[in-house]
Amino acid sequence: MLGGTSLAGLFVAAFLAATPVPFQSEVVFLALMAQGLMPVWLLVLVASTGNILGSCVTYGFGRGLGGARGARWLGLTPERRAKAERWFARWGVWSLLLSWAPGGDFIVALSGALRVPLPLFLALVTVAKTLRYAAVGLIGLGIWG
Repeated sequence: MLGGTSLAGLFVAAFLAATPVPFQSEVVFLALMAQGLMPVWLLVLVASTGNILGSCVTYGFGRGLGGARGARWLGLTPERRAKAERWFARWGVWSLLLSWAPGGDFIVALSGALRVPLPLFLALVTVAKTLRYAAVGLIGLGIWG
């Protein structure tokens, strides 16, 4: 049962890390990895799934708050929104491949506000989040880094 509880904790940590809640899931991931009770591929799968779903929540917030009322609530002036739209037009949906990085939550929320199609959003975020945890796993194994 401890394994299931640990995986649930990892899922929640990864989920929260992909929302505006300040949280670091790598610490939980590496701690579980250090215990050696579960295969790394399983940790990558659980952490990636939680992180992707957390990003979906952030995308939904962006989508819901992307209208005029939401923009006012966020303090997003028409000038700031225009600047964000220009930035996104320049870097495009491919910037979602950086959704794992610091500031990635902004990119995710912006993609929701700018109505990036959900299937495209999911594909790019899935690649980014899974590669991130795979890299953390390789670093934890001492294979990379």
